[in-house]
Amino acid sequence: MENPNPEARDRTGVIDVIASDPKTGEVVLVMNEPNEWDGSDEQLLALQERFNAYVSFLLDGELGETHPELVCKPARIDLRCAQMPEARTLEFLGLIHDQLAFQEIKLEVVITNDEIRTTNHQT
Repeated sequence: MENPNPEARDRTGVIDVIASDPKTGEVVLVMNEPNEWDGSDEQLLALQERFNAYVSFLLDGELGETHPELVCKPARIDLRCAQMPEARTLEFLGLIHDQLAFQEIKLEVVITNDEIRTTNHQT
């Protein structure tokens, strides 16, 4: 049976976009978040699972299998959302940022609604 709300489907294993940033030389994985931020445990768990899938894609060899030309490039994950995450989600993203830094992966939060690019805890 098809889910009547396509945005509510499980997107845990989906990498929305894989690109190369010519300005920075980074491989960029884009994670789109079309839903409003509510800071719920359910939403934060889903976000964590998606980040885990993205990091696994980068570190466990899947990137090299599908895009060998991008293998030795520095990595960045862009979380694209329509509005600024609320306080609880921002705090959670800060924790994710810190964990990604150990793997030398950058995290950027990009607010698409206002076409304003916001960097979360840039190092």
